Amino acid sequence: MARFELNGKEVTVDVPDDTPLLWVLRDELKMTGTKFGCGVAQCGACTVMLDGMTRRSCVTPIGTIDGSSVTTIEGIDGPEAQAIQAAWENLDVPQCGWCQSGQVMSATALLLEIPKPSDEDIDNAMAGNICRCATYVRIRKAIHDAADTLEG
Repeated sequence: MARFELNGKEVTVDVPDDTPLLWVLRDELKMTGTKFGCGVAQCGACTVMLDGMTRRSCVTPIGTIDGSSVTTIEGIDGPEAQAIQAAWENLDVPQCGWCQSGQVMSATALLLEIPKPSDEDIDNAMAGNICRCATYVRIRKAIHDAADTLEG
């Protein structure tokens, strides 16, 4: 049994300790915004925030997060998240959309850590997020636009 905070609310799940967080979110808690991509932490589609840091939920056993705070795309909020989401819309970043929740989670985490990221900062932070549609130029532009918005 695992107890943790999910998007600001305490939850308890009774699943085997080795169950990946991704499947607990999607199957047990019906939080389907977090996507399955590769299952081996290489694509970033399953990115969530665990205690404020990005984490690949497909390889995170539920038994390792007891007492932690998990934020999914459904619960992300704050100025950085709002600026990222607005920039994503303004620049029509998504094509198929499959990777976008993970992209938004990683981009938001980047702005929380580095408010005015360089291209190199963006490339490093987003390197673990694969976009099959190759919208990388729009993603980088959207992160710069969000940072500019936050700067005022």
